[in-house]
Amino acid sequence: MQHFYESELEDIRRKLVLMGEKCMDISRLALKSLEDNDLSIAQRVLGMDDEIDELELQIDAEAVRYLSLRAPVATDVRMLTICMKGCHDLERVGDEASSIAKRVRRLARQGRPIGDLAGIPQMTDMVVELLRKSIDCFVNEDYDLALSLPELDRKVDDLNRANFDMLMSRSADDGNYVSIGVELIFISKSLERIGDHAVNLGEEVAYLIKAKDIRHSDLVRRAPERQ
Repeated sequence: MQHFYESELEDIRRKLVLMGEKCMDISRLALKSLEDNDLSIAQRVLGMDDEIDELELQIDAEAVRYLSLRAPVATDVRMLTICMKGCHDLERVGDEASSIAKRVRRLARQGRPIGDLAGIPQMTDMVVELLRKSIDCFVNEDYDLALSLPELDRKVDDLNRANFDMLMSRSADDGNYVSIGVELIFISKSLERIGDHAVNLGEEVAYLIKAKDIRHSDLVRRAPERQ
């Protein structure tokens, strides 16, 4: 019977890892739909978001069922709590990627060349790397890796601010560029939020490993707000 309980826990863990992998894929696809101006890829992103939503529902339901029926020990309770909170963060990653795909559709309707994408491709690489590391620290219960995520996230935040300045400047110089610039600013912001959700998952994994809440501590202090 104990083996059966462990199998149930492992299935929940496996679903969270699967969500993380899908979040990396959907982030890459959202960028590709922008780079290629490809509405069929944007539509695939929207479909993948539905799959991520379904996984969140499954994890929540299975975790609640386990908590209700199995009288788990403290470490298992922490793991289930992290899975429930982590799947919410990953579901939001899917939402942000879906938002990017919808903005790609708006840009396509304008029928004008988008031109240079500022630092958006580089940002996408960085947030995918953040997602990969957040899942790795969950799988390997790597506390040090979890603590390293905010530093990479600060670089994402810096790039988002640089994108904002560049795109605002282009819009100021060319009134015809404003509608494109606004969409790209929001896409950059969506990527910045994906980075935040990856760091949130790392903080939750740190709690799983050490039973210590490091949120808002100096260990993971986020970048200061823009002045």
